[in-house]
Amino acid sequence: MKTIKGPAIFLAQFAGDAPPFNSLGSIAEWAAELGYEGIQIPTWDARLFDLKKAAESKTYCDEVKGIAAEHDIVITELSTHLQGQLVAVHPAYDEAFDGFAAPEVRGNPKARQAWAVEQLMHAAKASQNLGLTAHATFSGALAWPFVYPWPQRPAGLVETAFDELARRWTPILNAFDAAGVDVCYEIHPGEDLFDGTTFEMFLERVNNHPRCNILYDPSHFVLQALDYLAYIDIYHERIKMFHVKDAELNPTGRQGVYSGFASWADRAGRFRSLGDGQVDFGGIFSKLTKYGFDGWAVLEWECCLKHPEDGAREGALFIDSHIIRVTEKAFDDFAGAGTDEAANKRMLGIA
Repeated sequence: MKTIKGPAIFLAQFAGDAPPFNSLGSIAEWAAELGYEGIQIPTWDARLFDLKKAAESKTYCDEVKGIAAEHDIVITELSTHLQGQLVAVHPAYDEAFDGFAAPEVRGNPKARQAWAVEQLMHAAKASQNLGLTAHATFSGALAWPFVYPWPQRPAGLVETAFDELARRWTPILNAFDAAGVDVCYEIHPGEDLFDGTTFEMFLERVNNHPRCNILYDPSHFVLQALDYLAYIDIYHERIKMFHVKDAELNPTGRQGVYSGFASWADRAGRFRSLGDGQVDFGGIFSKLTKYGFDGWAVLEWECCLKHPEDGAREGALFIDSHIIRVTEKAFDDFAGAGTDEAANKRMLGIA
């Protein structure tokens, strides 16, 4: 067993134009003051990070680590959630996702996808330059519009989508392999990888690639009514990252899992600040510890009710209180009789 590292915080939902959220140094200082020991950096936010420069310059990466270290903070991982989304975009979402891309490739799906792949390639090298071993991203989606279809899907549609998704990601996975970094897909509705079955479909098509791994976020499983503790039992060998995010699902006579047309506050399924939802974090931390997960416990704040700064302040204490410092001895060692092999055989009646 190993002790989970943390607490850490994903900066994407906190970055902004006003201090202390508008530069890496000031936001790192803010996080440290709240009790965080690590930060996960969104690579699309130029206020905090220059991805291309990080891929090309080890010196820049050393400077970035130095800025964090000034506040006793380490960089836990980089994130390319937005760029990963653009690796595979169904035409129905072209306009919705276009704003994720650089201005020069917007409105051009082919150029946008090539840009996204290049961004992931930069992320592999940047992660290596920073000395990181895991990376957070989304898979993108080609099949998602057909998740609950009417009329029924034609035979082979989903298989073709996953074949194409694997074709697009295999060179990226290979680049991360060369860099010594795991690609951790956040298993998330809206992505083609949204549960265990879809992850397995993808994993099979990338030939069980050793860098194809999971960013585990239980909030997305609560909203699907999926057993998020059993998920750890099944997939723990592939879980390399952990977003600590709470959620609740309160179905009514009017709505259930498919309640997304309502506002966030009025949905049956809602994201909540840590401790305000239904996730059994005691069970999660226990299982991850049992299976030897030694990555970071990273707060991702997306509550529909509470102010983000309150969620961040409370989240550091919440995560810290759930991290299990693993024991170095059994609880009943004091009662050990100190017997040897010969004594064991006598106790069993073995001549």
